Amino acid sequence: MVKPAKNTICLWYNGDAEEAARFYAQTFPDSSVDAVHHAPGDFPSGKQGDVLTVEFTVMGIPCLGLNGGPAFQHNEAFSFQVATVDQAETDRYWNAIVGNGGQESACGWCKDKWGLSWQITPIVLTKAIANPDPAVAKRAFEAMMEMQKIDVAAIEAACRG
Repeated sequence: MVKPAKNTICLWYNGDAEEAARFYAQTFPDSSVDAVHHAPGDFPSGKQGDVLTVEFTVMGIPCLGLNGGPAFQHNEAFSFQVATVDQAETDRYWNAIVGNGGQESACGWCKDKWGLSWQITPIVLTKAIANPDPAVAKRAFEAMMEMQKIDVAAIEAACRG
């Protein structure tokens, strides 16, 4: 028997938790749909037999999708931050999310079609804004502030001055 995770992120969906979980499993490495549970009885936003919860993993993080209905929406107060190694990986994740009904935002943030926020963050950016040279960090930060999807080459150029 698999021991359940001590801490699981519960994400609220409006009837489409399984669709979201399958998208994440297809898009990100170390991701999977682990179990789909159907409601044993009627509930406020569904009927007996409807998908109630979905256990899934996103990049190694255990999650539970709850089909709780329209009462609550995702917002930017919660996001997944995905560290990318290069522009190709950044583009792949960004384009998958935005191209599947999502929307672009600023500074490497985007939302998937379910309203969940994602930060697609190249490691070069994280290192640049933490650079011990405050001038380098400021240039990288100012370059980032002008971007939607992060442009790795532009961050590297900003670091060089």
